[in-house]
Amino acid sequence: MRERIVVVSIVVGVIAFAAGTYIGREAEKSGKSLVEVAERPTLSQAKAIERGVYFPNTEELGKNEMRIISLGTGMPYGRRAQAATSWLVELGNGDKFLFDVGTGSVANLGSLEIPYDYLNKVFVSHLHTDHMGDLPALYVGGVVGGRTKPFHVWGPTGSEERHGTQYSMDHLKEFVAWDLDGRTGRLPAEAFEIVVHEFDYMGMNQVVYDERGVVVRAWPAIHSMDGPVSYSLEWKGLKFVFGGDTYPNKWFNEYAKGADVAIHECMMAPESWIDKMHFPVERALEVATQIHTAPEAFGKIMSEVKPRLAIAYHFFLDFDIAPGINAGIRQTYDGPLSLATDNMVWNVTKDSIRVRNLVPIDEAWPAKSPFETPPMDPKLMKFESAEIQAGAWDGAIKPNQIVYDRVNKRYGTNVEPRVK
Repeated sequence: MRERIVVVSIVVGVIAFAAGTYIGREAEKSGKSLVEVAERPTLSQAKAIERGVYFPNTEELGKNEMRIISLGTGMPYGRRAQAATSWLVELGNGDKFLFDVGTGSVANLGSLEIPYDYLNKVFVSHLHTDHMGDLPALYVGGVVGGRTKPFHVWGPTGSEERHGTQYSMDHLKEFVAWDLDGRTGRLPAEAFEIVVHEFDYMGMNQVVYDERGVVVRAWPAIHSMDGPVSYSLEWKGLKFVFGGDTYPNKWFNEYAKGADVAIHECMMAPESWIDKMHFPVERALEVATQIHTAPEAFGKIMSEVKPRLAIAYHFFLDFDIAPGINAGIRQTYDGPLSLATDNMVWNVTKDSIRVRNLVPIDEAWPAKSPFETPPMDPKLMKFESAEIQAGAWDGAIKPNQIVYDRVNKRYGTNVEPRVK
């Protein structure tokens, strides 16, 4: 024990000697006394430190600033690491726009804790489920989460009626008919309205939205069948372009010019489809180069468009996939580039583009709506049949009354239970 104390004392003595020597040298260099140098303040851990990541709802956008968030960047089938396609654009005037709502992306959207009444403008590039598969979840779940106003969807027509956005949204309501009928009257009826803004998929750089200084344009894309489109959003001299899914086409090269940020799909190499997805060679080549855009072609496109920043997406950003994609792009493009995965953030001004990762709130709760929530409307409610209601257990009546009494007392209300 004595030996251990001696060792510790020697170590402490050495540290003290070194510290004293350092302070003495600092005093000699600065001309200050030993006391002044020794008492020099250090960085307090209580002070906030600027981080290289984005924490939702902690930063105000500048009045001329745009923020882009990747909510989904992956593939049609489900994966925890990457949801399917969805992009959020937030503007300094308060406007927010969603471009596609692919399968799994609504969980990333919810983690931002943005009031759902601000998330009611969706622009659909085409009707593949990896681009609109979470629309039912956002449509209905957004009402449960506090949306009080109608849900607006912009999207293209198709070469036949059943391939168009209007038809799809009409049948979406039929698909969730049981869900809607069971919630009507209990939740705001207005919020269950879907307002569809369908436009001609062959329109060339046509204006499909023009409000509050924000202009959104659309033009055709080449993908699977007639119908897909690409979009641009322009506001205060900034231009955002979202290609959706498309084979390289002349319209994108023309209408994306002048983009501050240009997002275009960039498919995995055929070898990845063969080795990872188990596709036959013929099918892999069809998907990777004829239905989608290969990395080498993506690079060629961006060399033509020359955006301030090019963003490649629509692949799984695995350690063994990303290098090949990057190498393919760099064969034909040497400009600024982001390889996108979920929960990345780009802050865009005329002077700079800042790229960071986002820290999602995994246990997020819905943010309060900015609008007053209307009361329930019993006249619109639907209930179980008498045969089903006959199965209600009387043993729950007294415990439920205890709950009602407690809640009414706390909030100063006088609500009576429906089942007595």
